[in-house]
Amino acid sequence: MQHEKDAQSVKSAGFSNVRVLNEVNDYEGITLIKTPGQHGKPKVLEDMKALLGEVSGVIFKHPDEKSFYIAGDTVWCQAVEDSLRQYHPDIVILNSCDAQVIGNESIIMGKQDIYEVYKAAPEATIIASHMEAVNHATLSRKELREFLNEKGMMQRVLVPEDGESYTF
Repeated sequence: MQHEKDAQSVKSAGFSNVRVLNEVNDYEGITLIKTPGQHGKPKVLEDMKALLGEVSGVIFKHPDEKSFYIAGDTVWCQAVEDSLRQYHPDIVILNSCDAQVIGNESIIMGKQDIYEVYKAAPEATIIASHMEAVNHATLSRKELREFLNEKGMMQRVLVPEDGESYTF
């Protein structure tokens, strides 16, 4: 879990093998690196920080596998850019439904955020997930695919259907 508060919540749901991530963690030969994120643009964070809470991502590294970055519930921000620059992940997973709160304020990535990640990580394969998964999502798979096609990004950005999987 990203912090003790979340760990306690998961433990209260009946899970017993719950661990809090440190900045760098080793688990059975896999290195997990906790990364920061930003659960909304500055205005929404100012108004709703307590409700939105802290967010983090995780980089997974193993000497025999491609590196993997799950950005988490974040928008494009300096922290994401820094993580991409520092760790150069091979695969990047983005929560990308452009979920919004009152006032049309994005709290996770939308099309333009994905485009920024695409430019900042020119060697990475990007998986745009989370579409059509929550009721405050404003970006559909269809709309995202149209955007990706217009920008010439289809070769490196995957938009999985429900139940679809990839092997790298």
